[in-house]
Parts: sequence; structure tokens; C-alpha cells
Amino acid sequence: MPTVDIAIPTALRGFTGGAAQVSVQADTVREALDRLIEAHPRLGQHLRTADGALRSFVNVYLGDEDIRFIEGGEDARVPEGASLMIVPSIAGGAPGISEDPASDEDAEDDTPATARPVWERPLDELPELEPFDYMRYSRHLILEDVGVEGQRRLKGASVLCVGTGGLGSPLLLYLAAAGVGRIGIVDFDVVDESNLQRQVIHGSSTVGRPKLESARDRILDINPHCRVDLYPVALDSSNALEILAPYDVVVDGTDNFPTRYLVNDACVLLDKPNVYGSIFKFEGQASVFNYTPPGGERGPHYRDLYPEPPPPGLVPSCAEGGVLGILPGVIGCIQATETIKILLGRGTSLSGRLLLYDALSMKFRELKLRQDPNAPKITRLIDYKEFCGVPSIDEGAPATAPKDEGFGRMSVRQARDRLDSGWQPFILDVRKPHELDIVRFPGAHLQRNHEAIVAGDHEGIPRDRPVLVTCRSGARSATAAGALVAAGYPEVYNLEGGILAWADEIDPSLPKY
Repeated sequence: MPTVDIAIPTALRGFTGGAAQVSVQADTVREALDRLIEAHPRLGQHLRTADGALRSFVNVYLGDEDIRFIEGGEDARVPEGASLMIVPSIAGGAPGISEDPASDEDAEDDTPATARPVWERPLDELPELEPFDYMRYSRHLILEDVGVEGQRRLKGASVLCVGTGGLGSPLLLYLAAAGVGRIGIVDFDVVDESNLQRQVIHGSSTVGRPKLESARDRILDINPHCRVDLYPVALDSSNALEILAPYDVVVDGTDNFPTRYLVNDACVLLDKPNVYGSIFKFEGQASVFNYTPPGGERGPHYRDLYPEPPPPGLVPSCAEGGVLGILPGVIGCIQATETIKILLGRGTSLSGRLLLYDALSMKFRELKLRQDPNAPKITRLIDYKEFCGVPSIDEGAPATAPKDEGFGRMSVRQARDRLDSGWQPFILDVRKPHELDIVRFPGAHLQRNHEAIVAGDHEGIPRDRPVLVTCRSGARSATAAGALVAAGYPEVYNLEGGILAWADEIDPSLPKY
């Protein structure tokens, strides 16, 4: 029986004791996964459904082939020396693009949505270069595969970037520097000091300003001849098609699954290339979805890779799990490279390929992507928050347990008032141990990683008193609260907003991170 090495992604290493690779004895893919789960039982619920099927948000590769598309599937035999790789969906990029906006002002548009993409336009439809362009872009002009024609295509091109966070920052800087004539940006967040570790388009002087304004000013400083259109709105099903329609290429720099699926579906409906990137801790992914190269066939899209999203809270965002500051720079630059290649109509894009990057090992790996004949056909935009299971939160609602979750939601002000009135819950902090070195939640009785709670480790958590669960922002604690309710705990509350909200509204002396 051969030895099979299984590569474990960062997002799942918490269930393997930190191991990046696990070796098992197995003849088939199914046996290898079963041995993996036997050795690390907490992995089971993340890899398989209750009836034993592989989850739709986790793909398994044998070599560089997705087992869904090889003969035998899970029952395929594993050749001697072959390896398996688990590839879950990850979200990281810019948060909040599909939440409620601070403004509903929209950029005006004067470009026909039916215009051919720039790489298909004849020369007489492209803008001429001005005298200053020849000096500014001289290093492009002497490149045989760019030249004057290529630079004119870049000047006539339009790119929409969804998000000005870690991925959008390097992307926007390099697109502007390359001479892309029109750049649209969707975002409604403001620059926070915690952004500066990785969002290099912003600076200390722009903290507190809208990210759109900060990014626009930096872009125009690099290239004053670039047209920058700002969309300070929540991208949703009501406006996505209108916003995306005028652009040649759409770049996904988001940090949440509702917006990721929205961008994908809108690009499919509009026949737009979708340049994808995502990051988590020390790992990143990049690809090009829904792209039809000149003379070729349309490539796969995001739903061919991940038909459905993971349950809320299962895959942490960068805000919850952290990210190495340089990582979005690497992935964002790859996205910029792919965008420029598409606009020029040059080279071989990442369409049909998923590029994986591990910063800790400094390794790149390429996996094959294929169109999934069983993927749902996209005919319209839907409610993506509902599709991804994102709950709607009413801040003014009483702390009662919704029927669909079983646990109560409690704002920090509600919790403070009840605690001051003598309420004595068991306070459970489900952050990771190293986070306690940053800040401790006042009065917490126990710290236990939310992954352990979900896996069934409830030792020391009483059932005869209310349990108030908290974490950094309220996401992981919601997952843990749901697990406690499922285990029979009668009265469980999630502290909405977590320690960040407590620091904002109750105790400003607590450090925020």
C-alpha cells in the first residue's frame, strides 16, 4: 500500500496540530481522506457532509487534477509517489463591499456597455498617444509585445477594481503606472490605521478618509492623465450589472463570499473577464475566470471551482485569521499582471489554472481548472447574503435567540447593562491563545479556540448558567455559540461585534487589533 502525502492548507492546519503535510497509507483517494480524518477527527466536518460526501467548498487535487474530473473520482487509485492537496475556498481581500453603504452616490458613466473589449478593437478606435506618453511609457514602447499599439490599447482600456484593500492597493498602483486610461473603484470603507500594514495605496495622512478618495489621490499622483471613477456604494444585485457593464475587465479584491459570488455571476452575465485573487495568513490564490481569449473558448468561472460557499464563520477573513502584510502585494501584483496581459491580448492567462502561493515555503503551485457540467447555470443575480447564509442583524432588537440559530445575539451595551444589573453568565472567549497577549476580555472565565468548541471540546463550560461567547469581532463566537446550542446548551448568547465593539463603545482603554 503506497504512502500518500496530503498537503494541508493554512486554513485547516489548526485541525492537524499545525502540520502542513500528513502522510497516510492508502490505495485510493477515498482511503487517504478517511485515514486523514481518522488521524485528525476534527477535520471530518470540514471535509465531508453528514452523509459522507465531500463538501462543495473544498476541492481535492490528485497531482494537478481535480478529483471531480478524473476517472473514478474519490475511488481513483493513487499512484506511488503521488500526492493529494486539499484546496478550500478562502475569502481574503477588502472587507465590506456588499454591506450597507455610507453613501449612495454613484459615478456617472458615458461609455456604451456594448462596446467591444479593448483587445478586440481596431487601431482606428484606439486613442492616439500624446507627446508626454512617449517619455512616460518608453520602457513599454521598446518592448516588442507592447509597443505603440499595446500602449494605445492600455490607454483605451477600462478596469473596475472591487475593493481598495490589500489586493486592490498594488493592483491600482500598477495599473495607473502602466497607463490604463480609465479605472473604476468600488468601496465605501474609510482608511483605518490597521489597514496600513498591507494596504500600500493609503498612508498615515489619509487615516479616517474614505478609501476611494485616498486611492484616487494616489492614482492621480502617479498618473494625472488617468480617469478615475468612484463608486461609494454597496455592490449588490440591484446595481452590479450597471456598474460593471462599461468596463473591459473586472478585478475581484474582496474579502467576503457574498460579494465574490456576486462579482462572478455578474461577470458571467455580462461576459466580462474576472481576475480573481484571495489571501489568508501566509497563502494566496489567483486565477482568471470567465475569460474568452482571442480565438479561444470561454474558460471556467468561480462556481466551477466552488459551486457553493462555506457556512458563515467556517472560513475566517483576514480580519479574523490575520495575513502577512506582503502577501496581498504578491497576489495583487499577479492580478495586475493578468489584467495587463488581457488588455494587451498577449501571453497565456491564468484562465483554466489556479495559482497557489505559500509565502512560508516560497513555493508556487499550479492546479488545473475545468468547467463543471454540474455547476448551476447563472441566469440572474440573486440575494447573495441569503445564499451565503449571512444573517441580518438588527442592532435595536432584544437579546433573544433567533429560531434558525438557537442562540441569542447581544450587543455590547445590552451585555454591559445586564452585567451591571447583576447578571452572571459564564463568559467564554474563543480567540486563539496568542490573541490573549494583545488584549483580554474583562471577566472572561475560559479561553478555548472556537475550532475546538465546534469539534466538541466543551469541558469546563457549565450547562446550568447562561453562556456569553465572545471573540475579536463576533464572527468566530457566533460559530462557537451555534455549536454549543447544537450540543444542548440551553441559554447561549453571542456578543455582537466582540472585543472590538466593547473597546469602541464600552472601554476605549482596551487595545484594538
